[in-house]
Amino acid sequence: MHDDRNLVEARLKRVLDERIRPAVYPESVPLEVAVWHAPGEPVPVAEGLSAVPEPIAVGDRWGAPWGTSWFTVTGTVPAEWAGRSVEAILDLGFDENMPGFQCEGLVYRPDGTPVKGLNPRNQWIRVGAPVEGGEEVRLHIEAASNPVILDYHPFLPTTLGDKETAGTEPQYRLARMDLAVFDEAVWQLVIDLEVLGELMRELPVEGARRWEILRAVERALDAVDLQDVNGTAAAAREHLAGVLSTPAEPSAHRISAVGHAHIDSAWLWPLRETVRKVARTTSNMTALLEDEPDFVFAMSQAQQWAWVKEHRPEVWARVTKAVAAGRFVPTGGMWVESDTNMPGSEAMARQFVHGKRFFLDEFGIENDEVWLPDTFGFAAGLPQIIKAAGSKRLLTQKISWSQTNKFPHHTFLWEGIDGTRIFTHFPPVDTYNCSMKGSEIAHAARNFKDKGVARHSLAPTGWGDGGGGTTREMVAKAARLRDLEGSATVTWETPADFFAKAEAEYPNPPVWVGELYLELHRATLTSQAKTKQGNRRSESLLREAELWAATAAVRAGHPYPYEQLDRIWKTVLLHQFHDILPGSSIAWVHREAERTYAAVAEELDGVIDAAQRALAGDPASGGQLVFNSAPHARHGVAAGGAAGPVADSATDLRPRQGGGYVLDNGLLRVEIDEHGLVRSAYDLAAERESVAPGKAANLLQIHPDFPNMWDAWDVDEFYRNTVTDLVDADEVAPGDEPGSVRVVRSFGRSKVVQSLSLSGRRLDISTEVDWHETEKFLKLAFPLDVHAERYASESQYGHAHRATHTNTSWEAAKFEACNHRFVHMEEPGWGVALVNDSTYGHDVTRTVRASDSGTTTTLRVSLLRAPRFPDPETDQGVHRFRHALVPGATIGDAVREGYFINLPERRVPGDAEVAPLVTLDNDAVVVTAVKLADDGSGDVIVRFHEAHGGRAKAKLTAGFPVTGASATDLLERPIAQPRLEGDTISLTLRPFELVTLRLTR
Repeated sequence: MHDDRNLVEARLKRVLDERIRPAVYPESVPLEVAVWHAPGEPVPVAEGLSAVPEPIAVGDRWGAPWGTSWFTVTGTVPAEWAGRSVEAILDLGFDENMPGFQCEGLVYRPDGTPVKGLNPRNQWIRVGAPVEGGEEVRLHIEAASNPVILDYHPFLPTTLGDKETAGTEPQYRLARMDLAVFDEAVWQLVIDLEVLGELMRELPVEGARRWEILRAVERALDAVDLQDVNGTAAAAREHLAGVLSTPAEPSAHRISAVGHAHIDSAWLWPLRETVRKVARTTSNMTALLEDEPDFVFAMSQAQQWAWVKEHRPEVWARVTKAVAAGRFVPTGGMWVESDTNMPGSEAMARQFVHGKRFFLDEFGIENDEVWLPDTFGFAAGLPQIIKAAGSKRLLTQKISWSQTNKFPHHTFLWEGIDGTRIFTHFPPVDTYNCSMKGSEIAHAARNFKDKGVARHSLAPTGWGDGGGGTTREMVAKAARLRDLEGSATVTWETPADFFAKAEAEYPNPPVWVGELYLELHRATLTSQAKTKQGNRRSESLLREAELWAATAAVRAGHPYPYEQLDRIWKTVLLHQFHDILPGSSIAWVHREAERTYAAVAEELDGVIDAAQRALAGDPASGGQLVFNSAPHARHGVAAGGAAGPVADSATDLRPRQGGGYVLDNGLLRVEIDEHGLVRSAYDLAAERESVAPGKAANLLQIHPDFPNMWDAWDVDEFYRNTVTDLVDADEVAPGDEPGSVRVVRSFGRSKVVQSLSLSGRRLDISTEVDWHETEKFLKLAFPLDVHAERYASESQYGHAHRATHTNTSWEAAKFEACNHRFVHMEEPGWGVALVNDSTYGHDVTRTVRASDSGTTTTLRVSLLRAPRFPDPETDQGVHRFRHALVPGATIGDAVREGYFINLPERRVPGDAEVAPLVTLDNDAVVVTAVKLADDGSGDVIVRFHEAHGGRAKAKLTAGFPVTGASATDLLERPIAQPRLEGDTISLTLRPFELVTLRLTR
């Protein structure tokens, strides 16, 4: 037989595009349209419905950037359409290739009842199936004219990302507003042909199945009268019934489809728009659930559920009804789909506390699975947190984006720093926006790396990023793929059902130990410095507020601000979303975040001040108390206590031979040259130099920074090829504070002012940058005379080690990595730490000196970037950073000094020393939270972990009478009963083990 495959396939494409798809709506009549443009921010539904609109015509332009327009469409169903299905086609000017990234709408009936959302892939509203004819149609559309930020030429700088700079130019042109007859037979034919055509193209040319489908398609096309598609569609479908009913091979890969609409809580749109995106999507999905009995939809992010409940009660009623039916499924158990690299220990725990508690309180549902399809890599401390929250499974897709190394598993056990293992799945479909295309289904089956021992994978199905969700077309395709020869099988299932099957078939999966590092988006550890500083500061303030409020409640009967702290925690957790904290959102989002963090700080400072004053005694006594929020004693003040101040050791400041200055406090001697560079940081007790021979620390370096894609997200390795050392100083002189040195530098259009001083065994470096560069990367370098093949960086409830060498491609790919409060490196018996108050990104490299074969290990912290997309003004302005170099540091010193720099002492007038609520007798066991129990019982919650990476014995003693104690999970539910001896509990902890205790007063 002659090979006419290409001919038939080309015929299929043209006939579908030009004849069959247009025949889905064979008849239509225009609707009358009027519009009212809200003058500012979105208005309540009642106001939009009652506004007086003015006529507008199809083809007219509408919608200033970020505006809201209320359209009213009216019409009458023609009498001759009686007995037929009729839909309203409402095209606001959509580009079907941009679902979630364009204008959108939510359709209401005149009484304010929501119908469903409109987006580029969902433009229809059912009027009747069938209609009687003569029905009056009146619908209202709350339309958002969100501008396109990520266009066909992506990553171009745009001022559209901030309402203040976006202008007023209309963004869209009204395209179609019609009543139309919906021909379901033609629509079904479209789905038949799409499924078979897409499957056919994925099958081997030499296989019989491909040719069977080809011939069936050819016969169906022959049966279609191109001048009467509607009259011949049913006959054409008969020719396809045979190939559509042939069952799949018994060995076929099995896909659990989960209805999904990944909605970024903010990204290329502000938070307020996400509230409306969630309402549109949930309206769509509840409507689809009513139409499709097999369909199941899952939604994560308790914050988004809470938005629906608060802002759209009429939508919430439909959602709760669908949840009760078991088909609209809460998943993930987190407040938002957060970044997991940068949130601190307690913040990561509270993501689960607040997320799981919301679903438990609202629905009585507890999730076993963590749902983070789009998060930019996963810190090694996360498995223990997942387990401590009562969950046991993780799903993500993002690691498939890694540029260098292909991850070796799709289903595996992920082992964290403490040994906890979590059953983990990476969907081999390699997208969280699966649309049931044949290419996606075939890719999942081919790509699945666990063939032979497992056969199940999951496919999150629906338009996402900006929401939209699953469409009726996707559901129809999935129905045909349920059991179809040549394809993987597709079944709608909940995430829990999928994981149960996956675990049952794969009882001994492989193990991956340590962080799940994404080999992409590394610059998210640095972009938008003020957002990151706001997060770190908020985390520290929340720790302080809970500690002192709890102490004041127990010691002085001071009211504990339960609701206030709960609300603030949720605000901070929201801003840890994986496009806010990473700095990859539009300008609007980050300017708003800066204001929010300022308000959070002011409010928490008020909570702290009120609690401390309640504890401090008589403010008129003339005395002063120093409150120590850190988990270690400091300057004679116990951890979590307050006492009178103790003077710090004085620093000798003298000129340095050859220029510059020498700082010496008897513990550390630091030489600063005439350029303001640190030439020596000498540990006097160990008689050991920190700075590598011939090198200079405190060296600012600047690189060009223009990645190939994803400007705010990425830094590509070639940035290192070009570097400028900023060695010229405008001024090197004694600083304003005694024993300090001030260094001023100018470069480009920017200026840096530093202050260097000693505090104990620390060299403190305060850096103020007035930053006005574009597409540049600023680093602060510390070449250290340390031979280290690996180094430690703090993560949640512990620290992780990374190699300093690049033996393998896996190690080489980690050229920019995350730390929390410290980075530490050591040789046996001696080490160096660098601690910080607000930075996360860093890199570590090693060189062997030709002069003496000694190893130099260089640590560089990332300070600032200047990408132009999606925020063209990223990081412009004044920034302040604090770092401290700690020569001779053990890992315990790194932990302690990291807390000290983030939790400065507070001084309050008073005369009453404050004893800690709890004490621990081992510095390796670090308290991360002291608070009152969330249930209002007055019980004291203490959370702590082993922080050095070894086994530890400790005694926890309560500073108040205790009648009972229990070990709990993160949600403060009992899981074990420790032995209580008086007010003391003896503990033995594994390396990095996390413990939460509940103490009953």
